[in-house]
Amino acid sequence: MNMTLGPNAKFIGVKGGRRQLNTPALLLDLDVMDRNIATMAAHAKKAGINLRPHSKGGKSIEIARRQVAAGAIGICCATLGEAEALAAGGIENLLITSPVVTPAMIDRLMALNGRSRGLLVVADNPDNVEALAQAGAATGQSLALVVEFDVGQGRTGTTSVEAAAALARRIKSSAHLRYAGVQAYYGHLQHIQAHADRKAAAATQMARVKALLDHLKAEGLSPAIVTGGGTGTFDIDPDGHVYTEVQAGSYPFMDREYLEIAMTAGGSSPFAAALFVQTSVVSANREGLAIVNAGYKSFATEGGPPVVTRPELANASYRLMGDEHGGVAYDAKSARLAIGDVVEFLTPHCDPTINLYDRYHCVRGDMLVEIWPVDARGR
Repeated sequence: MNMTLGPNAKFIGVKGGRRQLNTPALLLDLDVMDRNIATMAAHAKKAGINLRPHSKGGKSIEIARRQVAAGAIGICCATLGEAEALAAGGIENLLITSPVVTPAMIDRLMALNGRSRGLLVVADNPDNVEALAQAGAATGQSLALVVEFDVGQGRTGTTSVEAAAALARRIKSSAHLRYAGVQAYYGHLQHIQAHADRKAAAATQMARVKALLDHLKAEGLSPAIVTGGGTGTFDIDPDGHVYTEVQAGSYPFMDREYLEIAMTAGGSSPFAAALFVQTSVVSANREGLAIVNAGYKSFATEGGPPVVTRPELANASYRLMGDEHGGVAYDAKSARLAIGDVVEFLTPHCDPTINLYDRYHCVRGDMLVEIWPVDARGR
């Protein structure tokens, strides 16, 4: 067995290999994913906005490479560990979108800064900025910082225009820091069901960003980068004319949460589902109920249950039945699941589901063509 590729390596290139996999297995449809990547890149180019995709979901060097090849200017990472993993794979122009604050992690950040071209990191606190300035002085490095501005998420970020401007002034005054721009990420808006409601909510927050940018301009602090937005607001973010780049993350994969909202004003989505979890029926002793080998350890379920996509089953639904098991209820008059049958699911929330797996099983049609590591899993 190839320990790097896992027990399914023997099915690569085998006709029908997709249905012979050891399960549970994370499936990635390369044809669909590549179309999704190309679609987002073309949209950003037409809209006149840069694309810096988020890797907090994919956690993959190969997917990041494909995004950059399609036109992305860099990649976002939610954590220092993700940035280290992608940098090791040769990915440059990384933006760490969460503050890095502890002494041990600042040491790692400075080491990464010394070997990763174009590294950026956000900050939202003057004490953190001071610690980063001291680290820059101690190592003789210049570190590029992006001021984070809270646009309603209530998580990280400066909480007022004045606080954001004061932080920008402090960064600009340091000999070892470079003021690179502003981050204003409204992740809490990405899954608003109706497109019109999502657009109105985003417009409210973009008006706050505009007020910040006007204030910064008056102080001679106009940012070169204004970064934010996401997959759910991909066609809304350019309209406010405040962002220079969008941080869309889920669009290569899509999931149930995104596919259930109106992605565009017309309701349709230009992106299709590319990510699935394949399972096997391990028990079928009850009419209309099959037990599959995928439970809490196979799906991130805070976004609700996964959806059966293959085979087609009338009135199918999934329920968790433990760490390793799930139940598929269906109309037994139209079909019957037997032990050993393969059942594939659309994930409810792609990001944390991917983090449960070591590998992507990359398919084209019914053939397994490659196996990729989830490089930054757990980081």
